[in-house]
Amino acid sequence: MTVKSDMQLMTDLDSLHRTGFLSPLDLHFAGLMLRLSRVSCPELSLAAALVSRVTREGHVCLDLCAADPLRVSETGQDVVSFEGRGWKTKLRESEVVGEPGEHKPLILDHKGRLFLYRYWEYQEELAKAIRSRVSQESDGVEIELLQEGLARMFPESAKGDIDWQKVAAFAAARRRFCVVAGGPGTGKTTTVAKILALLAEQKRGRRLRTALVSPTGKGAARLQEAMKKAKENLPCHDDVKAILPDEAFTIHRLLGPVRGSPYFHFNAQRHLPIDTLVVDEASMVDLALMSKLAQSLPPGARFILLGDKDQLSSVEAGAVLGDICDTAHSHPFSVAFSNEIEKVTGHRIEGNPTEPELSDSIVRLTRSYRFGEKSGIAMLSRSVNEGDGDRAMQILEKGKLGLCWRPLAPPKHLPRTLKEMVVKEFYDLFTTNDPEEIFQRLERFRILCALREGPFGVNAVNLMMEHVLREQKLIQGTGKWYRGRPVLITKNDYNLRLYNGDVGIVLPDPGANGELRVFFQAPEGAFRAFHPIRLPEHETVYALTVHKSQGSEFDRVLFILPNRDSPVLTRELIYTAITRGRERVEVWGEESVFRKAVSRRTARLSGLRDALWEEGR
Repeated sequence: MTVKSDMQLMTDLDSLHRTGFLSPLDLHFAGLMLRLSRVSCPELSLAAALVSRVTREGHVCLDLCAADPLRVSETGQDVVSFEGRGWKTKLRESEVVGEPGEHKPLILDHKGRLFLYRYWEYQEELAKAIRSRVSQESDGVEIELLQEGLARMFPESAKGDIDWQKVAAFAAARRRFCVVAGGPGTGKTTTVAKILALLAEQKRGRRLRTALVSPTGKGAARLQEAMKKAKENLPCHDDVKAILPDEAFTIHRLLGPVRGSPYFHFNAQRHLPIDTLVVDEASMVDLALMSKLAQSLPPGARFILLGDKDQLSSVEAGAVLGDICDTAHSHPFSVAFSNEIEKVTGHRIEGNPTEPELSDSIVRLTRSYRFGEKSGIAMLSRSVNEGDGDRAMQILEKGKLGLCWRPLAPPKHLPRTLKEMVVKEFYDLFTTNDPEEIFQRLERFRILCALREGPFGVNAVNLMMEHVLREQKLIQGTGKWYRGRPVLITKNDYNLRLYNGDVGIVLPDPGANGELRVFFQAPEGAFRAFHPIRLPEHETVYALTVHKSQGSEFDRVLFILPNRDSPVLTRELIYTAITRGRERVEVWGEESVFRKAVSRRTARLSGLRDALWEEGR
């Protein structure tokens, strides 16, 4: 191994800063660590800057034992040959680097992973909360009552296939921690409604203290609406339905933010007054928020996660749902739990005697009630998940079953190419006065972009849309506030009850003498109108990034890829974009860029997977 001099290491730090790989914040943190350590140590300086940088990129830690050199994300070129294997001894000698369990700014674990202390603590507390629930079955479950309820909620199919929704319900009733994983249309919300009904029946008339949460305001509204519909069709007594939850919250709203701080009203010292917590769209929840949520639960409370492990991870650090499910690895149930399932549900499932306990808490739903097995969207998403770029391109290029592939036009020709589709899909936004009808139209079509910046990024495409609509005289006036403008809230405002992900539409308000107001749909279906200057941070939303589209569904989707490869283009991003469409998905791009994206997995470094799966063996 090559040993670098102190001068070379400091040169590496300067080089990484000049290329833009390291930000001023990274350098400031590196300088702070050096001052606190009171010893000149270039290895510490560079390692501290790098751990700050990778955390901003979505990783939870820096792997000092990684075989590959660091690379600049945007160019893919080596900036510095970084070999951390020889650094561990020097770092452990520093006063600011501690071992797991010590309270120091940086934590270096036995596998050579370097964490910011707060992220190590988030990971440790979340793993502890999950492990404690995995190791204990639910007390007081009446098996005969549960068996009868399962048979009623999930009638036997004529085919006699395994009903994975039924298995998920059994697992959630028997375990204090359960993940119900599955793609769009697999019935996760319907399943959890039945789970809650079964738990309510176990209470025999006593109150069921349950909270339903989602990461975004829009997600909470969708969850609340879906639960209300699911409750109507539940095969149980009305008194059971009456004690099921009617309202869903954002995670932040449930925990109660403390103004002007990163802390919440409910936390590890003050627990939520609930027995069961259901988290929808769990793939979108970052490590810090999921850890705080888990710590806020009473020790005996059930913790149920719903989500699609194949979707994009959270914008912030961590890939929590993927780590919990050990994405890319298959884990059958244990033999003991398989025997329990057969005894209560009648389904015989092969078990594995060496599986850790966590495997009994994860159930994947495989049957889609939205897409048939031969649906184009289903076949395409399956090929993308498997990393089969050749098959995915074949399916797209056939142009059948609700799919279409189109070579990407040059940036200067893109507005002309988009013109007909944009005018057709967004026409009603500018000609209809009824907010409800406009919101329904807005949910039927959306443009999705892989990137935020660049000629094919969401910022450029939204400007193109406005230019095209002005040319067609649909947008009236020259200002940024005009009738028909769709806006997306990008920052929570708890006073106004407007949350990141909420979508509004600008319309004349009869109650304000026809002045323009921004209308938002409340969970109960009513509309709230706000003066534009009152809105928190927001942006125009004819087009969305794929990240922002998570949790949403549209009848038709146009997905625009950039004309050049980028490390952010992964199979998870392609899969997420494709599965936002219910009926039709059109993809515009370069074939080489699409194939490269399908071949690449999102890789986020953390120790959560090891803490859950390796320590559980």
